Amino acid sequence: MTTNTEIFPKIESKSAHRRFTFNGYRVLAWFVLIVTTIIALFPMYWLFANAFTPITSTPPLTPILVPAFKLDNFERLLVNNKFYLNWMLNSLIVAFAVTAFHVICDTMAGYAFAKKRFPGRNLLFVLILSTLMIPIHVTFIPLYIINRQLGLIDSLWALILPGTAWVFGIFLMRQYIQTLPSELEDAARIDGCSEFGVFRYVIFPLSRPAVAALAIFTFVRSWNDFLWPVIALNKPQNYTLTVGVANLQGEFMTDWGIIFSGAALAAIPMIIFFLLFQKYFIEGVRMGALKG
Repeated sequence: MTTNTEIFPKIESKSAHRRFTFNGYRVLAWFVLIVTTIIALFPMYWLFANAFTPITSTPPLTPILVPAFKLDNFERLLVNNKFYLNWMLNSLIVAFAVTAFHVICDTMAGYAFAKKRFPGRNLLFVLILSTLMIPIHVTFIPLYIINRQLGLIDSLWALILPGTAWVFGIFLMRQYIQTLPSELEDAARIDGCSEFGVFRYVIFPLSRPAVAALAIFTFVRSWNDFLWPVIALNKPQNYTLTVGVANLQGEFMTDWGIIFSGAALAAIPMIIFFLLFQKYFIEGVRMGALKG
């Protein structure tokens, strides 16, 4: 007959082995995460290291790992390029305006597709989603013609108005609003709320996590947009940061220190947004994976 003294050591040895195995997996997971993080952050660190190191026309052959912490590049950038602050202001105006349009239009469209019943709703939603398969570059020619006929070329309106709605934003808001209980809408209507009142006082406040995620995605997308602004804008004072920094490269000689410093300053708003709202990035990715 097996005694307790024979059973307990076996159980303890198995528990110790499991703890050892679990700790081994945790150490391996942390090691992989740390190495991956270093690899992902190195280009950003290299950018700022070059920005704070005096560089002129010839970049160093070996990566600069220890910055000199001097502001020579930034001084030349602001002195030699009088439009840089204009580029920063233009990018902020476009990014905030497009974000505001997206938050309003995409949320209202998502609410309509999620909670309203009308003929052809599902077919129309499928048709809207199918536009995601169309390469955005195909739309630049008709978009340019329309903006030229409206007299919007070479103005910030050419960047703002085409961005009043986003198919992904409509999909994101529809998926989130579908999870909200319809009883809250019925209660608001019984209390005398109009349809717009239901959206303003019930749907929109309850959708704040999705709205925040949509706003961040839209701001980052608009801030980093390059191809359409370089087509629609001609005058240097109307450039956004992405177009302006790209034009800092000369035809015969390039001041790499100015380019590094300009790119570093352009990256700061995105870094601040990520640090402040990183939880909404994760929430937005989770909500984007939901299926109706």
